[in-house]
Formats: sequence, C-alpha cells, structure tokens
Amino acid sequence: MAISPYLILPPPLAPPRTACFDFFFPNVPSKSTSKTRRRQFVITFSYKSKNGVVAIDKKRELLESYGLNPEDFLSEPSPKIKRRKERTKTVMGNEVLLENSKPPRDTHKLLQVLGGTARRKKLLSPKGMDVRPMMEVVKGAAFSILQAAGGCPASLRPGRWLDLYSGTGSVGIEAISRGCSEVHFVEMDPWVISDVLRPNLESTGFLDVSVIHAVRVENFLKRAEQFLGKNGEFDYISVTPPYMLVDYAVLMNQISNSSVVGENTFIVVEYPLRTDMLDSCGRLVKIADRRFGRTHLAIYGPKWAQKKRRSETRGLV
Repeated sequence: MAISPYLILPPPLAPPRTACFDFFFPNVPSKSTSKTRRRQFVITFSYKSKNGVVAIDKKRELLESYGLNPEDFLSEPSPKIKRRKERTKTVMGNEVLLENSKPPRDTHKLLQVLGGTARRKKLLSPKGMDVRPMMEVVKGAAFSILQAAGGCPASLRPGRWLDLYSGTGSVGIEAISRGCSEVHFVEMDPWVISDVLRPNLESTGFLDVSVIHAVRVENFLKRAEQFLGKNGEFDYISVTPPYMLVDYAVLMNQISNSSVVGENTFIVVEYPLRTDMLDSCGRLVKIADRRFGRTHLAIYGPKWAQKKRRSETRGLV
C-alpha cells in the first residue's frame, strides 16, 4: 500500500499552523541509486495555543496517534530522552554510562592530626560517603593504646607502618607525626590518591617518608614480596576497610598469613557492630577491644604487649 506524503486532519477549529518534517524511509530504495531517499512529510495541525506556538506535547500526541515515533520528527527531544542521551552513549548497540556524567567529587578540611610533630594540621577528606575516614575519637584511642603497649605513653615506638585502605591517609600521617620512620599507603582509588592522599602528605611534609601503592589490598597482600622485597615485615598495620565490602574473616586470615606480619607486629582493626573478631590473628593476640557507638576497634599484638598492658591495668586499680 502506497504511503501518502500528506496527512490531512479534519477541518481545523482555528487558523491552521503547519510544520514540515523531513521523513526518512529506510527501506525504500531510489531508482537511480542503491541509497535510501528522503521525502517531505507535511502534517497540518488543528491545534493552536494561546500564544500562537504549537505546544510540543500536542505535536507529540498527534504523531503518536498516527503510529509514528515523535523522536524521529521533533528537533527537540523530550526532557527525559534528552537527559538520557546526555548521560549515555551507544557502544555496540549497548548504552554505556559516560564518565563525565558522574557528579564532580570535591573535598573539604574536616580532619586534623591529633598529636606529634604535625599536630593540628588540617587534612583533606572527600565530601560524601564514598570514603569514610576513621573517626578522630577512635584514632586517638588507638594511638594511646599502641603507645602504652609499646612502653612509651608519650610517643609511638619507632618503626614502619602499613596503612591498608588508607583513603585520606589520616591514620598513616598520624603515625609519622608520632614517631614512625616510614609509612606505606595502600589505596586503589586514583582520584583519592591524586586529590586527597598525596596533597595531605605534601601539606604535612611527610611525602619523602611515604610510599603509595595504587592497588587493591587483596592483591597487595598476595604479592607483598613483589611490592616490598624481602624486608616486608611491618611494626604496625592499620586496617580500616569499607564495612560492607569486605569479609572480615577472610581478610584477617589473609593478613595473618601474609609476609607483612612479624612476631612483634601490632595490628589495628576498625570493624562494625555485630562482627565477630577472633581473639588472635596468627601469632598475635588481642590486647584491646573497644566500642565507639556502632564502631569497634580491635588491636592485636605480641604476647609480651598483652602482659605489659595487664600489669599496667592492675597497677592503676
């Protein structure tokens, strides 16, 4: 059946307004060439708005009544379609989210170093919940326990620190400020490294004694010797993962079997409520377990540190 290039509606109630659309017939070949041809498709509207401009929704309604797709004829797509096209692109027939459609990430200075040489220095942290730094009250308690367990309440026993899931780097920076000679930061987010972690190290002057590993924690622990060489043991390890994205039993087992843990290592673990933490981590024993609201803090260390902490507690009673 031939398709008429003109569609005439019933006599209009008001002076008609016409619009000319370039209608495309993909399956109608031209006689002179194998390419498809384009025809003029004219529709006479019987609707006229008060200001003399045909409303876009009326155009859309009219085209749909004739079984046509409005998006093929209207120069301005609907707001919903327009937003979707801006957010996506088509790759091999599939819609893929564009990188620039993500909201821009920004930072603010809400954190600070609590003690040591960089005390009261402000630190950058991302706005939003994609990176969750250790709360300052938890961080302060952790270092107080470590300093007391190491036999020097005023400062941290010198050594090397491994900051897993480092994020802003606030824990590792606190360690350097309080006496650690070197800190290794493990963080997989490139933006966090370039816009948060590295600027924090530069502003505190600790970049020269820091090493940043842009890798997943699981892969770092599996290939620790590749990243660290033979001297892979650390004196301190902090573990502050995103709560919902890790299995603590699997993670702690991987840490305890890794070459980064020595017989005198202290491990600081932040974990959520209703998480079962074992009383030991390999050769290390739990020397402290504190609760701060919905956040818990467990610290593992050598047996001699546990005995020293118990004797100090008895002395205070």
